[in-house]
Amino acid sequence: MRWRNYRIYIAGQTVSLVGSFMQMVGISWLVYRLTQSEIALGFYSFLTELSSVAVVLFAGVLADRTNPQNILLSTQILAMLQAFALSVLVFTGRIDIVSVFAFGCFLGLVNGFDAPARHALLPSMVEDQSDFRNAIALYSLALDAARLVGPALAGMLIASWGEGMCFLANGVSYMVVIISLLSLRLKPLQRISVHDNMVRSLSAGIRYVYGHRSIRAVILLVVCVSFGGSSVAVLMPFMAVGVLKGGPQTLGILLASTSLGALAGAFFLGMKGDADGLKHQMGVGACLYGFGTAAFSQSTWLVLSAALLSVAGFGIMIMMASGNTILLSEVEADKRGRVMSLFTLSFMGTVPFGSLCAGILAKLIGSQATIALGAGVCIFGALLFILVCCRPMPSKQ
Repeated sequence: MRWRNYRIYIAGQTVSLVGSFMQMVGISWLVYRLTQSEIALGFYSFLTELSSVAVVLFAGVLADRTNPQNILLSTQILAMLQAFALSVLVFTGRIDIVSVFAFGCFLGLVNGFDAPARHALLPSMVEDQSDFRNAIALYSLALDAARLVGPALAGMLIASWGEGMCFLANGVSYMVVIISLLSLRLKPLQRISVHDNMVRSLSAGIRYVYGHRSIRAVILLVVCVSFGGSSVAVLMPFMAVGVLKGGPQTLGILLASTSLGALAGAFFLGMKGDADGLKHQMGVGACLYGFGTAAFSQSTWLVLSAALLSVAGFGIMIMMASGNTILLSEVEADKRGRVMSLFTLSFMGTVPFGSLCAGILAKLIGSQATIALGAGVCIFGALLFILVCCRPMPSKQ
């Protein structure tokens, strides 16, 4: 927080993240109200993620070519207009499911350009690399706090004024983050030549990742954990009802437990001042997530299940924040946008396929066995990562 630009940025982001989670809940309620279909809910998420995945790699090239601050300003303005347009359609009664899906695709495209630019901007706001991990931890803390506060506020607004008020509040929250971005005073970053072809620039970024062992290992571990761990999110309702014999309140407790564990992980990272052993820390975090979800898959007691999900949430926070810090510290400045777009794709592009596989497997072997199998994939990837990246280098004679 000693960096002026970061103080301004995190203040705006905290407000905006609360608004984003309010809209997320409002959209879910709106889609279900319009269709009464669980399939429609899944299809909306699929469209949004697919739109992001379609552009995220080239968005990384753009983040290396241009000023990421300008990209973020553009994405926030477009997202704000999307939120206000949704609120107008809902308040006037002109909303339909096709419009909701169209807005979802639009927001997915915006998010695809937003994520690499957001990662690439961080080193401009926090000039000392030793502060990177704390900066990422603080952002994660704001994210998980918003994940707890936003849905609660959304529930009250929907009950009193309907979904449109969630979208209106989100639009207002974007105004705050736009003001914060305009207030930043940043040094110019080194950019790649604009004469390069977009495809060639992207290929150069992929080759750079492939040739850098640490960066390659971080991204592969995120792919592994995202694929194996996606079964937990997909099958959580089935665990709440079928295994724990509960209902919506039980599901809410399970989801909140994961967020609370992630909050604890963010606090842990923020208090741990040194940046030593990040690779080992990332591997241990992935192991914690895998073992936590594996044990959760076999639990039939709500209190134990909530505790195990908190452990899993703690582990995934440690893993993702450590991996983010490793990349921001080791990647060359002129390749940061492309590498971070691959990092974003490693979880954004993997989760839909993992979710699809989880749904198919759950039909064949059951929800508990599917979650346990996915956890095994996470543990295997974590142990392999530790063996490859965390072993001490042989001393030279």
